[in-house]
Amino acid sequence: MKWRALAPLPLAALVATPAYAADYLTVAQAQAEFFPGQTLVQVPVTVDDALADALLERSGVHERFDPGQVWRSPQGGFFVVDHVVGKHETITFAVALDAHGAVKGVEILSYRETYGYEVRDASWRRQFVGKTSHDPVKLGEDIRNVSGATLSCKHVTQGVKRVLALYDLVLAKL
Repeated sequence: MKWRALAPLPLAALVATPAYAADYLTVAQAQAEFFPGQTLVQVPVTVDDALADALLERSGVHERFDPGQVWRSPQGGFFVVDHVVGKHETITFAVALDAHGAVKGVEILSYRETYGYEVRDASWRRQFVGKTSHDPVKLGEDIRNVSGATLSCKHVTQGVKRVLALYDLVLAKL
């Protein structure tokens, strides 16, 4: 048996890429930010196959919506927590809607991706304020992209569009 020396590995192969996973806000903290002093009530939402298909068609988000993450304010606004996949990992975000279904604000609750964390920037998230289900809510159209965060921007934008579609299809009728 002959022994052969293995070629040394390049230093880059030995260095792990850092991960930037972070939890920024709890659900309760985000609720208090958008609906200060209000007690929100959880709203039961049933997502059958027809609704799931309609949400996918309107938003492009393939992950199934978690119906246990919807709350209503006493003044008629809604607070919805949703999840999308950035490039490989989950981004958990919250959307606050006013009583007419317009976006009051968007918060990133948890971010697990290595890149694209710029979606956490307040100036980027402010673009959604005032948007309704009647707006395009589309990256490159009425929502600007952030270089280096294209997939995170695209998927969070689609997630907000899904929340607006949920309002239009279900929440506005409650």
